[in-house]
Amino acid sequence: MIRFDCDYLEGAHPKVLKKIVETNYEQTAGYSRDEYTSSAIKKIKKLCKREDIDVHILVSGTQTNFTVISSALKSYQAVICTDSAHINVHETGAVESLGNKIIAVKNNEGKLSSKQVEKIVAQHYDQDSPEHTVMPKLVFITLPTEYGTNYTKKEIEDIYNVCKKNDMYLYIDGARLGYGLVAKDTDIKISDLPNMCDAFYIGGTKQGALFGEAVVLVNNDLKKDFRYFIKQRGGLLAKGRLLGIQFDTLLDKDLYFTISKHAVELALRIKEAFINAGFKLKYNSFTNQQFVILPNEVFEKLNKEFALYKWEKEDSKNVVARVCTSWATTEENVNKLIEKIQKL
Repeated sequence: MIRFDCDYLEGAHPKVLKKIVETNYEQTAGYSRDEYTSSAIKKIKKLCKREDIDVHILVSGTQTNFTVISSALKSYQAVICTDSAHINVHETGAVESLGNKIIAVKNNEGKLSSKQVEKIVAQHYDQDSPEHTVMPKLVFITLPTEYGTNYTKKEIEDIYNVCKKNDMYLYIDGARLGYGLVAKDTDIKISDLPNMCDAFYIGGTKQGALFGEAVVLVNNDLKKDFRYFIKQRGGLLAKGRLLGIQFDTLLDKDLYFTISKHAVELALRIKEAFINAGFKLKYNSFTNQQFVILPNEVFEKLNKEFALYKWEKEDSKNVVARVCTSWATTEENVNKLIEKIQKL
């Protein structure tokens, strides 16, 4: 069985594993106070072209999201996101379990718009007694979205302007950030992000690391005491150097973006094969996730040899299949999938 159902099926990039083995017997300070983590942080600051940002490396995406969000909000404040957002759909209510309500609105191919944010804010403050409902305080978006689509620079800037106007935070989930930043339909560079939001994270788990997500805090209000929140949420890894080593290696000589580009190029080959075979796309993605509408029988035939993810039911006769590539996907396996698509 060749798997294309998600992008975290493999372990880690060989260079990451090699560095972990090479440094295995070194003694370093714990809790991310080691020299490897310091080096990774310096590289992230250089990439972002900002020395005034704070960087913390946590273990997983869900943990990162609820740690950042819960640290930013008081108990009566809420998060605005799309109905398809990871925190709303795939994190088992982690954010809400810590006392903050999620205000989810209908997505447009995975995206949230500045107008939707403005509408929610207006609905809250136009009341005679706004304190009777939760206060919208933080906006959550994903780059790229859960559907593999990308925001434009202007779309994010427009959301951020609404946030600044209304004393709100903008937080960007970057679990697949590298795949989004190398896509041909983006006009965003990583150095743009600190100027477009209050916090974001650089994904590692889905992009060549065994585990780990690097949080970048831009807004000074979010920086204070953040390590206390990390510890309280179980994210302050004693052997923090394992996180630092991974990001230090992935960010060396543009490895992170090189392997991201590899995944995207293979995904676009698969996309083209489906289109040429007459199948329609649910979303027009230029990243490593592709969403294809397949007849039920075709999906079942493909799944005998290739694991695809059944994303949703399109109708009684068709299903939306998610096909993912990753930094580790091989051309050989992609060729085999394309040959099968052509036969179908």
